[in-house]
Amino acid sequence: MSAEPVPARVLTLRPATRTDLPAVLALLADEERVVDPVTVTVTEAYERAFAAIDADPRNEMLVLAENADGEGAGGTVVGCLQATYIPGLGKGGAERALIEAVRIRADRRGGGLGRTLMERAIARARARGCALVQLTSNKQREDAHRFYAGLGFVRSHDGFKLGL
Repeated sequence: MSAEPVPARVLTLRPATRTDLPAVLALLADEERVVDPVTVTVTEAYERAFAAIDADPRNEMLVLAENADGEGAGGTVVGCLQATYIPGLGKGGAERALIEAVRIRADRRGGGLGRTLMERAIARARARGCALVQLTSNKQREDAHRFYAGLGFVRSHDGFKLGL
């Protein structure tokens, strides 16, 4: 008796929908462990923030979703990032893409999902006409720094933040 074939897995980068919000918040809640989206409380503040991102043509909350081949468009959210497209007078008036909140589900790291997420987001920015992609990363996240360097990012500036 032969074993049933395992369906191929299909990865899709797409704008997040409201139904993805608990999964996105679960990814953002803890980088070191998997948080079950069912346990996440979606507050009114999160609802407002998601609605504002969703309504703004210069902002995208993107999810990397994994589906079994032939399984529909939803899928299991295994990664996310937010892309903001910033107009500017530098670089000949071209937009730049700012990428933030990059996360891959803790139990799925190390298998290339982060690379897929970032490469597809970069391709999306390029197709939009962006002249560059920029991001910041916490100084203590040395593994992340090596990851971004492996994608071709270079340390060109020091970043500063002021909490308000």
